[in-house]
Amino acid sequence: MNAGRGGGRRAGGFSLLEVLLVMVLVAATGVIAAGVVGGGFTRMELRGSAREIATQLRYTRARALDTGVPQTFTIDPAAHAWEAAGGRSGTIPESLGVRFVGAREVQPAEDVGAIMFFGDGASTGGRVRLSRDAAAFDIDVAWLTGEVTVHRAEAP
Repeated sequence: MNAGRGGGRRAGGFSLLEVLLVMVLVAATGVIAAGVVGGGFTRMELRGSAREIATQLRYTRARALDTGVPQTFTIDPAAHAWEAAGGRSGTIPESLGVRFVGAREVQPAEDVGAIMFFGDGASTGGRVRLSRDAAAFDIDVAWLTGEVTVHRAEAP
Protein backbone atom coordinates (compact mmCIF):
# COMPACT_ATOMS: atom_id res chain seq x y z
CA MET A 1 0.00 0.00 0.00
CA ASN A 2 1.14 3.47 -0.78
CA ALA A 3 -0.23 5.47 2.13
CA GLY A 4 2.76 7.78 2.46
CA ARG A 5 4.10 10.67 0.40
CA GLY A 6 5.27 10.11 -3.11
CA GLY A 7 3.01 7.16 -3.66
CA GLY A 8 2.71 5.61 -7.06
CA ARG A 9 -0.76 6.97 -7.77
CA ARG A 10 -1.73 10.61 -8.28
CA ALA A 11 -5.06 11.96 -6.99
CA GLY A 12 -7.57 12.86 -9.74
CA GLY A 13 -8.28 16.51 -10.62
CA PHE A 14 -6.63 19.47 -12.32
CA SER A 15 -3.61 21.49 -11.34
CA LEU A 16 -3.89 25.24 -10.64
CA LEU A 17 -1.97 25.98 -13.83
CA GLU A 18 -4.41 23.99 -15.95
CA VAL A 19 -7.42 25.75 -14.40
CA LEU A 20 -5.84 29.19 -14.93
CA LEU A 21 -5.01 28.37 -18.55
CA VAL A 22 -8.62 27.37 -19.26
CA MET A 23 -9.90 30.56 -17.57
CA VAL A 24 -7.61 32.74 -19.72
CA LEU A 25 -8.76 30.99 -22.89
CA VAL A 26 -12.44 31.41 -21.96
CA ALA A 27 -11.92 35.12 -21.16
CA ALA A 28 -10.06 35.75 -24.43
CA THR A 29 -12.79 33.97 -26.41
CA GLY A 30 -15.42 36.09 -24.64
CA VAL A 31 -13.65 39.35 -25.50
CA ILE A 32 -13.30 38.37 -29.15
CA ALA A 33 -16.94 37.24 -29.33
CA ALA A 34 -18.13 40.50 -27.74
CA GLY A 35 -16.21 42.46 -30.36
CA VAL A 36 -17.70 40.48 -33.22
CA VAL A 37 -21.28 40.48 -31.90
CA GLY A 38 -21.18 44.15 -30.87
CA GLY A 39 -19.90 45.35 -34.23
CA GLY A 40 -16.23 45.40 -33.43
CA PHE A 41 -14.04 47.55 -31.25
CA THR A 42 -14.22 50.52 -33.60
CA ARG A 43 -18.00 50.58 -33.28
CA MET A 44 -17.66 50.32 -29.52
CA GLU A 45 -15.45 53.43 -29.64
CA LEU A 46 -18.00 55.17 -31.88
CA ARG A 47 -20.93 54.23 -29.64
CA GLY A 48 -19.05 55.25 -26.50
CA SER A 49 -18.16 58.65 -27.92
CA ALA A 50 -21.76 59.26 -28.99
CA ARG A 51 -22.97 58.39 -25.49
CA GLU A 52 -20.39 60.68 -23.91
CA ILE A 53 -21.46 63.66 -26.02
CA ALA A 54 -25.15 62.93 -25.34
CA THR A 55 -24.41 62.78 -21.61
CA GLN A 56 -22.63 66.14 -21.71
CA LEU A 57 -25.48 67.70 -23.70
CA ARG A 58 -27.97 66.43 -21.10
CA TYR A 59 -25.76 67.78 -18.33
CA THR A 60 -25.64 71.19 -20.00
CA ARG A 61 -29.44 71.21 -20.29
CA ALA A 62 -29.80 70.19 -16.64
CA ARG A 63 -27.50 73.05 -15.59
CA ALA A 64 -29.63 75.51 -17.56
CA LEU A 65 -32.80 74.18 -15.91
CA ASP A 66 -31.21 74.22 -12.46
CA THR A 67 -29.71 77.71 -12.64
CA GLY A 68 -32.25 79.36 -14.93
CA VAL A 69 -29.30 80.78 -16.87
CA PRO A 70 -28.64 79.80 -20.51
CA GLN A 71 -25.81 77.28 -20.89
CA THR A 72 -23.86 76.45 -24.03
CA PHE A 73 -22.37 73.23 -25.36
CA THR A 74 -19.75 73.83 -28.07
CA ILE A 75 -18.11 71.40 -30.43
CA ASP A 76 -15.14 71.95 -32.73
CA PRO A 77 -15.26 69.24 -35.42
CA ALA A 78 -11.81 70.10 -36.81
CA ALA A 79 -10.13 69.89 -33.40
CA HIS A 80 -12.24 66.88 -32.30
CA ALA A 81 -13.04 68.70 -29.06
CA TRP A 82 -16.12 69.72 -27.08
CA GLU A 83 -16.94 71.94 -24.11
CA ALA A 84 -19.97 71.64 -21.87
CA ALA A 85 -21.39 73.67 -18.98
CA GLY A 86 -19.46 73.87 -15.75
CA GLY A 87 -16.05 73.90 -17.43
CA ARG A 88 -16.35 70.33 -18.62
CA SER A 89 -14.43 69.50 -21.77
CA GLY A 90 -13.21 66.52 -23.71
CA THR A 91 -11.97 65.14 -26.98
CA ILE A 92 -13.32 62.84 -29.65
CA PRO A 93 -11.01 60.14 -31.06
CA GLU A 94 -9.25 61.26 -34.24
CA SER A 95 -10.37 58.07 -35.96
CA LEU A 96 -13.99 59.32 -35.96
CA GLY A 97 -15.56 61.77 -38.35
CA VAL A 98 -17.37 64.68 -36.67
CA ARG A 99 -20.03 66.87 -38.24
CA PHE A 100 -22.28 69.50 -36.65
CA VAL A 101 -25.47 71.12 -37.91
CA GLY A 102 -27.09 73.84 -35.86
CA ALA A 103 -28.06 77.49 -35.52
CA ARG A 104 -25.39 79.87 -36.83
CA GLU A 105 -26.56 82.64 -34.53
CA VAL A 106 -24.96 80.98 -31.50
CA GLN A 107 -21.70 79.85 -33.14
CA PRO A 108 -18.77 81.23 -31.13
CA ALA A 109 -16.40 81.03 -34.12
CA GLU A 110 -16.26 79.93 -37.74
CA ASP A 111 -16.52 76.13 -38.04
CA VAL A 112 -17.28 75.73 -34.31
CA GLY A 113 -20.80 74.55 -33.48
CA ALA A 114 -22.86 75.43 -30.44
CA ILE A 115 -26.14 74.44 -28.87
CA MET A 116 -27.59 76.78 -26.30
CA PHE A 117 -29.97 75.52 -23.63
CA PHE A 118 -32.32 77.99 -21.97
CA GLY A 119 -33.65 78.11 -18.41
CA ASP A 120 -36.97 76.53 -19.44
CA GLY A 121 -35.24 73.52 -21.04
CA ALA A 122 -35.67 74.66 -24.64
CA SER A 123 -32.64 74.95 -26.89
CA THR A 124 -31.40 76.23 -30.21
CA GLY A 125 -31.33 72.60 -31.35
CA GLY A 126 -28.80 70.83 -33.51
CA ARG A 127 -27.21 67.56 -34.52
CA VAL A 128 -23.79 66.06 -33.93
CA ARG A 129 -22.91 63.16 -36.22
CA LEU A 130 -20.06 60.84 -35.38
CA SER A 131 -19.02 58.36 -38.06
CA ARG A 132 -16.47 55.78 -39.00
CA ASP A 133 -16.51 53.79 -42.21
CA ALA A 134 -20.14 52.80 -42.86
CA ALA A 135 -21.30 53.29 -39.26
CA ALA A 136 -22.60 56.52 -37.75
CA PHE A 137 -24.49 57.85 -34.76
CA ASP A 138 -26.57 61.03 -34.68
CA ILE A 139 -26.95 62.92 -31.42
CA ASP A 140 -30.00 65.13 -31.90
CA VAL A 141 -31.16 68.01 -29.71
CA ALA A 142 -34.77 69.11 -30.17
CA TRP A 143 -35.06 72.90 -30.29
CA LEU A 144 -38.46 73.10 -28.56
CA THR A 145 -37.90 70.73 -25.66
CA GLY A 146 -34.09 70.41 -25.54
CA GLU A 147 -34.48 66.62 -25.48
CA VAL A 148 -31.28 64.77 -26.41
CA THR A 149 -31.56 61.53 -28.37
CA VAL A 150 -28.99 59.17 -29.87
CA HIS A 151 -29.67 56.88 -32.80
CA ARG A 152 -27.80 54.93 -35.47
CA ALA A 153 -27.48 56.52 -38.86
CA GLU A 154 -26.01 55.71 -42.25
CA ALA A 155 -22.61 57.30 -42.78
CA PRO A 156 -22.41 59.31 -46.02
